[in-house]
Amino acid sequence: MTAPAIGILMLETTFPRIPGDIGNPESFDFPVRYKTVEGASPHRVVKLADPKLIAPFSKAAQEFEAQGVKAITTSCGFLAIFQKDLAAAVSVPFFSSSLLQVHLVQTLIKPGQKVGILTARKQSLTRRHLAGVGIQDHDLVIQGMDEAPEFTSVFVEGKTSLDENKCRDEVYRAVRDLVRSHPEVGALVLECTNLPPFSQDLRKAFGLPVFDAITLVNYINMSL
Repeated sequence: MTAPAIGILMLETTFPRIPGDIGNPESFDFPVRYKTVEGASPHRVVKLADPKLIAPFSKAAQEFEAQGVKAITTSCGFLAIFQKDLAAAVSVPFFSSSLLQVHLVQTLIKPGQKVGILTARKQSLTRRHLAGVGIQDHDLVIQGMDEAPEFTSVFVEGKTSLDENKCRDEVYRAVRDLVRSHPEVGALVLECTNLPPFSQDLRKAFGLPVFDAITLVNYINMSL
């Protein structure tokens, strides 16, 4: 059997993967392959940016390549910090984070407009993460889900159940605050791979183009 074109390296998580989440195969209209990286907890990836994870992610990526996948991505946008290291570990395209879309999005919007980034945890999204994907010098507006209790308890702290409606409301409020404070925002990029289930709601509510992990995977898959 021919391998799916896209391999997705997963963190070790216990929360539900609803449609739209990168970890739910129903989020795609083509087959994908999953591989969990042992020891890659949200705490180590998001809060610690632990460089010791480069080796197990590289090994898992190489296993994917040996199985015949044509490109590899991950289930956490904070792995942007290791983009260069992980891309160097394989001979197929490696795209760590939806943040890779920021440069493209900036070129699509009007001069003077800014890209808004919605991230799982603003205090963890450092200049090193932005530099990992070459966007450290962009004039960005960054909004975190740090103060969203349902989102944080599930996707950062590991609660095993999700109140989807509460989470949707929290995502809406975060973007509402972002665009009210920064009306110059012309498009959104969602860093977190758990946010795409709410992307279409955001497009309808705010009239902005929204780019996320799913748009990136679809784009790369089409290129292959």
